[in-house]
Formats: sequence, structure tokens, C-alpha cells
Amino acid sequence: PFCLTRMPKETCLAETSLVGRIEELIAPALGAMGYDIVRVQLTGTKRRTLQIMAERQDGRAMTVDDCAEISRNVSAILDVEDPIRGAYTLEVSSPGIDRPLVKPRDYDRFSGHQAKIELVEPRDGRRRFQGRILGCHGSDVRIGLDDDIVELPIAGIARAKLILTDELLAAAQQQHSDEMD
Repeated sequence: PFCLTRMPKETCLAETSLVGRIEELIAPALGAMGYDIVRVQLTGTKRRTLQIMAERQDGRAMTVDDCAEISRNVSAILDVEDPIRGAYTLEVSSPGIDRPLVKPRDYDRFSGHQAKIELVEPRDGRRRFQGRILGCHGSDVRIGLDDDIVELPIAGIARAKLILTDELLAAAQQQHSDEMD
């Protein structure tokens, strides 16, 4: 959770702390319901939006009913705890096929797939990398570039997401077929 916007550093740190607090508040309930949090984001200044991105622990595809169930439960928790000042909109979604990569386990789970990774600080003069994920190695993610393997610090990643490829689509279709059996 890094701020790449023009907001003051103090505001950025406060937002990051608030997002972490919200995740801590809702994670146990979502876990008990059979869901894992993929990402929590708070965006906007005048019209705030709290986005909860979640996925099922059993690996099945998220449904509209899943999102509605999460929304009801998260709303109840946040109504009691009231961590966000003022009005906001709650959005619950699934990560989709070309999902963001947020946690170390994401890099192991999607090892072999193509990803775009953007660092907070440049490494060897570059911030953006695109290549095949080779999993985690300690606190780094390994990514295969054309003829090189690079290790990038997970703590220094600003954004990362899978790239929609035929391989990724085939894997998603296979998962869907397995669910139907």
C-alpha cells in the first residue's frame, strides 16, 4: 500500500494505516465466511469509495450473491466500528482473471503466468517490469524477463497484476470446468 498520488505524505500514511485497520477489522469475519481478502482500497477525497476485493477460499468463482453477503457483513462491522469519517460508498468485487497481485502467496499461486509489476523506487533505472512470475524467494518475487531472472522486493512493489494471456484464460476455463464437474 504505497501512495503514488500527489497527496501529502502524512495523509498518505494515515490512509495506509486506515486501510490496514479496516482489513484487520473485517478479515476474521470474511475468513469465517469462507472468503479471503485480496485487497482493500480507499479512494477519493470528496466522494470516498471503500473497495473490498475478495475471493472464495475454496477456489470457486465469486458470484453476485457472494459479493452481496460480504457487503452485508462488512457494512455491519463498519457501522459498529465506524473507522471512516464521513460518508463513503462500499464496493465489493472479485479480482477477475487479470487480477492484482498483492500478497506474497499471490506470486506463488500464479507462478508461470505473465505479470506487470511497478516498483515504488526505480531499480537499475527502471520502475516497470513485465515477465513470467517465478514465485517468491524469501521477501522477493522472482520474475523471468526475456533472458534474465530478476528478484524484486515485495515490500517495494507499488502495483502488480496478471496480464490477460491465452494461458491465463485456459487456466481460468479449466478451473470453471472443474467446478462444473
